[in-house]
Amino acid sequence: MKNVAVLLIFSIASIAQNYKAEQASDHDVPVVHLVDASNGVEVSILPSIGNRAYEMKVHGKNILYFPISDLSQVQKTPGLNGIPFLAPWANRLGEQAFWANGKKYPFNMTLGNVRGPIPIHGLLSSSGFWHVTEAAADALSAHVTSKLEFWKYPELMAQWPFAHEYEMTYRLAGGVLEVQVTVTNLSSEAMPISLGYHPYYRIPDVSRDEWTVHLAARKMIVADNRLVATGEFKPNDLPDPLPLKSNNLDTGFTDLERDADGRAHFLIESGGKRIEVTLGPKFGRFDLGPTRTSWPDSGLHLHRADDRDYECFEPEPRREIPGPAKCSPRRQMDGKFLDPSQRDLTVQKNYFVESGSAKL
Repeated sequence: MKNVAVLLIFSIASIAQNYKAEQASDHDVPVVHLVDASNGVEVSILPSIGNRAYEMKVHGKNILYFPISDLSQVQKTPGLNGIPFLAPWANRLGEQAFWANGKKYPFNMTLGNVRGPIPIHGLLSSSGFWHVTEAAADALSAHVTSKLEFWKYPELMAQWPFAHEYEMTYRLAGGVLEVQVTVTNLSSEAMPISLGYHPYYRIPDVSRDEWTVHLAARKMIVADNRLVATGEFKPNDLPDPLPLKSNNLDTGFTDLERDADGRAHFLIESGGKRIEVTLGPKFGRFDLGPTRTSWPDSGLHLHRADDRDYECFEPEPRREIPGPAKCSPRRQMDGKFLDPSQRDLTVQKNYFVESGSAKL
C-alpha cells in the first residue's frame, strides 16, 4: 500500500498548555472541541459533517466563516463554510467523468452525490461516513483522529472505483492547529487524487470592503466560461495589495512566490488585523530514493463570489498515489490538471504539502 499525507496548519504564535479534547453534542449533532486555554484558542469539529472544522476561535472571535447557530440545520443543508475537505477531487472537472490509467470513468449522475453539470468539490465535503477513533489531551497537545473507509460505501465506489481510506488528525498545540490527512490506496492500480481545502476566512468585526489581500503568485490560471481550467496561464497583473472592495474573484493562481524555506505567504489585512496563510514547503517535493520527480505547482484558488464577509484561500495539491502494481503512463484526470508529459510514480513515501497560519 502506498500512502500520501497532507498537512494543513493554522498557527498563532505563543506558548501553550492546559489542553482539553472534549466530545459533546450540540442540537443532537456530535462535536469535538479542542481547547488551548493558555493561548485562548478553541477549535470545534463536526465529524459527522465531512469531519469539518467549523470554528477556530481566538480569544472568543471565530476567524472562520460559519453563519449558522443551529447545527441540526447544517446537517440538513451543510453548504460550504468553515474548512470543508474536498476529495477525491477538488474544484471543477471538465466533464461528468475522469481519466485514470488510460481509461475513462463516467460518473453515475442518477446517484445524486456528484454536483453537476460541472462536477465540483468531490464526494466528501459533508460526508457522514467519518468516525472518531481517538480524542485525547495531554500536557503538550489535544487531538482527535477520525477515519473514512471509502471502499465500504457502494455509492462512493460507483463514482470513484478505487478502494482507499482517509485518516485525518486535528492536533492543537502551542496555539497551532495541525491537520494531517493520510490517504491509503488499497486498489491494484494507481489512483488519481486531487485533495483540496476550502477554508472560509474572516476578519471578525471588520467589513470585507475594508480588507486588502496579498497574493504571492506570478501566474493566473486561464479558465473558460464554465470556470474550468483551459491549461493556459497568464501573468498575475493584479495590484499588490489588492483591495477586495468590489472584487469578487473566482480565480486560480500558480507559480507561487516562495521564500528560502519554500513557503508562499498570502495575507488578508485591515486596520492592524490580519490573517496570514502560508503554503508550503513547495508542492511536489518527493522523497523517491535515487530519483526525484518534478511536478508543477498545484497552486491556490481565491474565491468570494457573493456579498458575504469571507475570503477563501483554497490550496489544491494534485497527485497520483501508486497502487501495488507498476504504474502506466499518466493520463490527467480531466485533460487539464497536469502536464501530459508527467508520468506516474512507482515509488512514493509520505510527504507534507500544505501548511498555513492564521494570525489576528
